[in-house]
Amino acid sequence: MLEIGTKAPEFTLPDQNGEMRSLSDYRGQKVILYFYPKDMTSGCTKQACAFSELYPQFREKGAVVLGVSKDSVASHKKFEEKYGLPFTLLSDTELKVIQAYDVWKEKKNYGKTYMGIVRSTYLINEEGIIEKTFDKVKAAENPMQMFKVLG
Repeated sequence: MLEIGTKAPEFTLPDQNGEMRSLSDYRGQKVILYFYPKDMTSGCTKQACAFSELYPQFREKGAVVLGVSKDSVASHKKFEEKYGLPFTLLSDTELKVIQAYDVWKEKKNYGKTYMGIVRSTYLINEEGIIEKTFDKVKAAENPMQMFKVLG
């Protein structure tokens, strides 16, 4: 994970509607930047739906939620529509942002080793500085964890 107190790496990625979004678009707001492995999977759906439920409270606290995975824009759109997600999903098919935020790691599952996204969340402050980092988060618990961190 990147160091707390350092400037969050700038990026520009397409969202679920194909619009380009940059981290700098959100200056003046807190950003909950969460990285997840795959749209429509059990854990990722639980995490997204929990962020969705808390989204009005995040907005009240001046925070925006951005979800990032290597899924396509079209996959993100289906995910958003199926679950009525009110926040932005960013498509990083080339892994540039995923690697810049140091969440592309070796993983093991059923004895097989492979590279993948480690479910991780960053809290970035209004000036674009990393305030908190959470790696290997529990999908269903992470949104409430982030809500409590916002205070």
